[in-house]
Amino acid sequence: MAIKERMSGNEAVAYAIKQINPDVMPAFPITPSTELPQFVSNYVANGQIDTEFIPVESEHSSMSAAIGASSAGARTLTATSSCGLAYMWEMLYVAASDRLPIALACVNRGLTGPLNINCEHSDSMGARDSGWIQIYAENNQEAYDNFVMAYRIAEHKDVMLPIMACMDGFITSHAVMNISLLEDEKVKNFVGEYKPEHYLLNQNEPMAIGPYGVSNYCMEAKRAQAQAMINSKQVILDVAKEFEQISGRKYGLFEEYKLDDADYAVVAIGSACGTAKDAVDKLREQGVKAGLLKIRVFRPFPAKEMAEALKNCKAIAIMDRAESYSSNGGPIAAELGAALFKYKSKAEVLNLMYGLSGRDITVEDFEDIYKDLADVAVNGVDDEMNYRYIGIRE
Repeated sequence: MAIKERMSGNEAVAYAIKQINPDVMPAFPITPSTELPQFVSNYVANGQIDTEFIPVESEHSSMSAAIGASSAGARTLTATSSCGLAYMWEMLYVAASDRLPIALACVNRGLTGPLNINCEHSDSMGARDSGWIQIYAENNQEAYDNFVMAYRIAEHKDVMLPIMACMDGFITSHAVMNISLLEDEKVKNFVGEYKPEHYLLNQNEPMAIGPYGVSNYCMEAKRAQAQAMINSKQVILDVAKEFEQISGRKYGLFEEYKLDDADYAVVAIGSACGTAKDAVDKLREQGVKAGLLKIRVFRPFPAKEMAEALKNCKAIAIMDRAESYSSNGGPIAAELGAALFKYKSKAEVLNLMYGLSGRDITVEDFEDIYKDLADVAVNGVDDEMNYRYIGIRE
């Protein structure tokens, strides 16, 4: 039977880590992910898991140690946020290009500056082109479930890429919610044992990991890495189907909330989607055909699938919690906007910034956005309305 529990998002992910019992966790504390290594180190100290916990001197060292452990054939993870992820930047690319299935719990927090410790997606969105799979959670339940699925995706023979399981700092990581945990044995059987095919400590196959890529071969390595990311899309779906069988909870590349007949759609990622759903419900009661597309998987980016899901909408608001400083919007707006153009969408599109540095977004804010969508569906979009900030003091 499912175990009913009340946990914060950090505690839920740490519990998933305990159930998986990975081999190695190097980590360095940074708000708001500090609790994750703290929980895991307590599990180790109490003899509840036999993970080798390595306290390191920096986040760069954390990812470097993770690369070394994973190269040696160990199931490896770490956790970080914000500037910690930025400090790992160089090594993120190394981990992905070396095809190492490291799991990283990313608790989203804004990058400096100005210095701020609250929720924003600028950290993980900044790493979107590093070659890591990226999956985002709306709430604590999804944060737990995503981490249980993470290794099954990353370690698949057709993938072998690192994976970043993201959740919103403080909003998800520290808020306590009711969740359903799986039994330890179910998680153990679902995740399985890690049996790498190629690794440094295999005495029957002497090898190097991360050598200099000469021009004659490096491009082929990048193409193979790109193919692995393409392959991961189907693997994510296949793993989600298996997970549904043991949990009853269904996941895809994204969630469509009352989108089938929607005239007006919001596209967003993370915890704000729960607020958007409340607005959709209120507007539906008033006869407004509002809907939500909640992105779960940002890498690989499900461009064609999302364009298909939004094809009947008259107007779409693409919401970003990270600024690209392109003068046109954020990373989701850029990628989804290109997809909508490619697949011949006729919808009017608004590119909106919200929630930077932890700024709240309310049900009323979303209701106003849907009103704007109804207006632009009839009158079109002007430059002033298209790219703007929500909930800001002008």
